[in-house]
This record gives sequence, C-alpha cells and structure tokens, in this order.
Amino acid sequence: MENGGLLIHVRFSPDGAVTEIGERPEGTSAQTWFNVLSQKAGMSYQPLSGGRGIFRVTREQVDAWKTGQGANGAAAS
Repeated sequence: MENGGLLIHVRFSPDGAVTEIGERPEGTSAQTWFNVLSQKAGMSYQPLSGGRGIFRVTREQVDAWKTGQGANGAAAS
C-alpha cells in the first residue's frame, strides 16, 4: 500500500447491518459511517469472508470526511 495508506475494517452482522467499523467519528453510528465511506470511497472497498470488509483509503481522505460530518451524521456535500 502506498505511503499514508489506511485500512478501515468493517464487520457485519448476519442480517447485513454494520456492527463495527474503524475510524468512526464520535457520535456517528457504525452504519452511518459505513454509508459515508461507501459513498465517498466505494471503489476502494474490498469484501472479505466471514462478514467482514475493508476500505483502502488515505489518512487525508478520512480526516476530510470526518470534518465533513454534519451534526446529524450525514455527509456534507
């Protein structure tokens, strides 16, 4: 992975809901953060076996998306 690369791990429940996700901003649900990452970096997502997956992104991207979080947890445009 390139310098500054970051792996964000995701874990799903059997019904497909997100139960755990890395780098989640405080006050944001796991599902909402997954939705933001899917919208912003969907092409960087890699599904794994066992109800898991990873996003391959950069620290700069994640920091920008975190600061773009609105009070309701939705991504800012």
